[in-house]
Amino acid sequence: MSDISAAALRGAVDLSALRNRPAAPTEGTAGAPAPAADGALVRDVTDETFGEVLELSRTVPVVVDLWAEWCGPCKQLSPILERVTQELAGRVVLAKVDVDANPQLAQGFRAQSIPMVVALVAGQPVPMFTGAVPEEQVRQVFDQLLQLAAQNGVTGTLAVGESAPQETAEEPPLPPLHAEAFAAIESGDYATAIRAYEKALAENPRDEDARAGLGQVRLLDRVQGLDLQQARDAAAAAPQDVAAQFAVADLDIAGGHVEDAFHRLLDLFATLSGDERAVVRERLVELFGLVGAADPRVVNARNRLSSLLF
Repeated sequence: MSDISAAALRGAVDLSALRNRPAAPTEGTAGAPAPAADGALVRDVTDETFGEVLELSRTVPVVVDLWAEWCGPCKQLSPILERVTQELAGRVVLAKVDVDANPQLAQGFRAQSIPMVVALVAGQPVPMFTGAVPEEQVRQVFDQLLQLAAQNGVTGTLAVGESAPQETAEEPPLPPLHAEAFAAIESGDYATAIRAYEKALAENPRDEDARAGLGQVRLLDRVQGLDLQQARDAAAAAPQDVAAQFAVADLDIAGGHVEDAFHRLLDLFATLSGDERAVVRERLVELFGLVGAADPRVVNARNRLSSLLF
């Protein structure tokens, strides 16, 4: 992860197609509270409403979280972004963009992989990071963003009105092993998180939250430290090397290229036999569970797998 610098304000992504969309009027000057219609520090943004946060970024920096429902790493990162944003008490706004539902924004930000986090300062994009990262690193990057915003005269604070909706009901506490896993994930200790989820499943094989969490953290653990270009080169050089193909498929899943990952593993499955074939099938089933059984890409891949089996 590189430091944010003023140079990042030039030419990071192309938002020209969205810049002229109608924006909600904002008031206030740098250093003064900027009122918002709903007072929300964390808000969902669409292709149609993006102009509002683009204009708001002239008073307070806006962090854009590009995510998707099927993206496991997104589900690990988004709660961290929300928590850090709330703690900053109006100095930053978090705009959440579902890339599947908002293709123009995904294209405008050149979202080749997700989760992808970009900031807006004075209407200009600032790249922050791609992929799930530990909370400590998220906080460091937010600090850098605030420094850069101040250098560019964006020092406002969002006025969150007293009438803004507040969460009144406390969420039930996580089961101890789930809490242990979440804490380990936030510190980047994926091995400990895996052990915690495995223990939770051993105690309750029907714990679907633990099963989903285990799949997500195993993926994070496998892709940690991998270099995409090196992995692709190794896979191209050894098309029947199961480990090499697994590495690229994992990176594709983590980056949102779900169909590419499934096609790669299904093509590999078709060329193998015996134990290696079984190993590839197991990995496919694991990834199906990670993406979601109802996802049409999973349905299509399952159908092809069935045709290859019989």
